[in-house]
Amino acid sequence: MKILLHILFILFLTVFTQIGGIVYIIAVISIKKRSKNRQWKRFGIFAGLYLITTFMIVPNVAPIFGREKIKETAFLKAHSVFYKLANRNYVRLELNQSLNQIATEFETENNGIQMIYLDANFPFIDGFPLLPHLSHNDGKKVDVSFIYEDPNGNLTNKKPSISGYGVYEKPTEKENDQNMVCKQRGNWQYDFPKYLTLGKINQEIEFSEIGTRELANLILKQNSVGKLFIEPHLKSRLNLTNDKVRFHGCQAVRHDDHIHFQLK
Repeated sequence: MKILLHILFILFLTVFTQIGGIVYIIAVISIKKRSKNRQWKRFGIFAGLYLITTFMIVPNVAPIFGREKIKETAFLKAHSVFYKLANRNYVRLELNQSLNQIATEFETENNGIQMIYLDANFPFIDGFPLLPHLSHNDGKKVDVSFIYEDPNGNLTNKKPSISGYGVYEKPTEKENDQNMVCKQRGNWQYDFPKYLTLGKINQEIEFSEIGTRELANLILKQNSVGKLFIEPHLKSRLNLTNDKVRFHGCQAVRHDDHIHFQLK
């Protein structure tokens, strides 16, 4: 049973952080079975080694695999420390440059409003899946949050969920309900991220059509960007006519809680 639990924990850490499983194995074998308080010692070694690996070793090794950590600025921030702690904040150099340019231009037009990123990619190995995403596996993809506004109509950096995912800007009765279409086709997973919010917050804020449209158009203006995914009803509502705006397909999950874009 202990061996099975170790295996499951290794798999869990590998799936969510890529490097966690290897670090855990090192922590386990570094403590002798007869050692007193070995569980606490193991945890301490794991935590310390994981932090050192994540914040000191991985950023220096990732460029060998053509990726680098997203360079945060006053205008470009992770939604939470989880994305950095779990090594889900790596992209190719070209995407890193585009992110910073978009964030800078957006803040120039909207003083103090940041571009908030969510899941990007792991630091190593093309094709290694970043679950629950289907395509974040080559350093070329990134998710960013919508823009929201306060009750007075002013843009805000607040977001409606702890994770950054799962709070949808649903279609109106007159708009195309792609979620219903996909689920009727048997794609039950299409709105699964509603279970991944980790809690809804800032319920006073509302989706900003003006702010999100502006952000989307700045993304589309980048020559390096090949595709942008957003739910069909929001594509119509925001009048996004660029050919780069695509439907991601029913095999994925709905995109009316974030914008996904990727390099050519």
